[in-house]
Amino acid sequence: MAPGEQTEPDARLRLDARALAELLASQRRRIGQYTARTHRHHPRVLGHRAAEEAKSTSDLYAEAGAVDPRDLFDALPLAALLVKAVCDGAGRVVDFHYVTRNEAAARYAHTVIPPQAPPPWPEHPFSLFDRFPNMADTPVPRMLRDAHTTGRPQGPEPVEWHLPLADGQAVRIHDEVTVTRCGAHLLISWERGHRTQLARTAQQLARVCWAEWNLGDDSAHGSYGLRHVLGLPEDAPVPTLPQLAALTAPPSHDALYQLLYDVFLRGRRAECDLELRATGHVLHCVAEPVRLPGGPVWSVRAVLRDVTGERHIRERAARAERDAQLQRAQVHALADIAGTLRDAVLPHFEGELSPYGLEAAAVYRPDSGSGVGGDWFKVRVLPSERVLIALGDARGHGLQAVTLMAKLRYALAGLGFTGRKVEQLTAWLNNVACDDGAESTATAVIARYHPERCLLRWTCAGHPRPVLLRDGRPRTLDEADDACGPPLGVIPYQLYRATETTLLDGDIVLLYSDGLVERRDHDPDADTARLLDEVRRVAERGVGPGAAGLEQFAQDIVQALTGPQQTDDATLLAFRHLHGTPG
Repeated sequence: MAPGEQTEPDARLRLDARALAELLASQRRRIGQYTARTHRHHPRVLGHRAAEEAKSTSDLYAEAGAVDPRDLFDALPLAALLVKAVCDGAGRVVDFHYVTRNEAAARYAHTVIPPQAPPPWPEHPFSLFDRFPNMADTPVPRMLRDAHTTGRPQGPEPVEWHLPLADGQAVRIHDEVTVTRCGAHLLISWERGHRTQLARTAQQLARVCWAEWNLGDDSAHGSYGLRHVLGLPEDAPVPTLPQLAALTAPPSHDALYQLLYDVFLRGRRAECDLELRATGHVLHCVAEPVRLPGGPVWSVRAVLRDVTGERHIRERAARAERDAQLQRAQVHALADIAGTLRDAVLPHFEGELSPYGLEAAAVYRPDSGSGVGGDWFKVRVLPSERVLIALGDARGHGLQAVTLMAKLRYALAGLGFTGRKVEQLTAWLNNVACDDGAESTATAVIARYHPERCLLRWTCAGHPRPVLLRDGRPRTLDEADDACGPPLGVIPYQLYRATETTLLDGDIVLLYSDGLVERRDHDPDADTARLLDEVRRVAERGVGPGAAGLEQFAQDIVQALTGPQQTDDATLLAFRHLHGTPG
């Protein structure tokens, strides 16, 4: 760096310091102009003649007569004891005797000390610590000795001790005590409570303080906690306003200048946050003007509170809110993508099924959280004039589940054109899921309807069995021996067996996902029983004709079994057998 070259932060500091100095100087000029205008040269209170007639101070005391020292003692507003130091032959202090107390001390004793605690006050001097032995363990003996030896006032200091009571309890005495020389005696005065200590402790605990800066005489006054809050040594002087500015970080200088501008020139209350350069702590400063009657603002009085912890909490909360908003946006984006993909792959019944003796309807209800899941179904007329019917549930939710669902559904659509049996289709579909990874599992019911034989051949891969509604009575379809196989994607090259069910005219077969019936803390048998009860109840009202009637029937069942806080996808595929052409 070239000689004389100034870094930008230092230049900013100098600029801010100059602006602040000009602001304070202009306010001092206003104060000086005000005092000059309001100054009056009053005549002497005592003119030459009055001075000749004035009485001396000694004459005034002579007219008043002697003042009783006891009256002066009782006039003290503070509780006080008069104590005499007792010395041995070598001049060493060996004891302190009580001499008398004032009226304020008597009122204090009556208020604080129960009558039964100490013995009655004797009229003659007595040892102070014989009467109150617990006081000997407090700073009072030291304060008495130091005041007697040095002649300098001692305190105020916090003093705490106790007086035992007859019932085993004790009275707690806590005062702020001062000891001063009073002629040949010592005067102990006190105020109830540790006001100074409590004020200092309260300011340290709450990290709050106050200060006042007087521009009339450039004085600065502060509370006990000011240095603690500002990070200054306890013996450091109260900083002036320029010194306070130097303690703050450059970003706070504009805020401090604006605060002082509002207080001095606009005469109004103002507040700002100040960051300390040394510690990084943030102080919230609230300032108000102090003005002379009819004159300019003379002083600024401020309360400063350390809000570093609150600032950090707010910053963490703001970061958490931003992160939450980002995550919500990502979830919504994924839900939109998954929803779009689901809309693209959700089937529409291709062609008319009635020529093949069937009517079909499907109802899908997503869960109330993610909005998309892995439920899928497929109904399609094959070239062999047989009908492929399938319903499955891919593991999980969101984009991953929808992707697996689409993969399985499209794979099945292609495999169905091979004309192979449903057990072979199920085995191939299982291998597709196994090749997709360990997490790519799904359950499914895969069926093919043979209209020429009114026959439904179906396999079950870890999925709930279909329900048959015949003559108004629902029941789950029975499987052939060893027909129920594991879910897709669990065991590679797994073999599946098919079950054959002959359908009668008017039979309704329901395929459904477990999200329709599964409830927390319920076993599968109870869930299936509840489904059968609802199917029976809805069927008692009758199933309307045509695809519209069948869809309303399915809608009523789903409505009865699901609620607004659906925790999983729910899908119901219903198809009704109209007629067949048995061979």
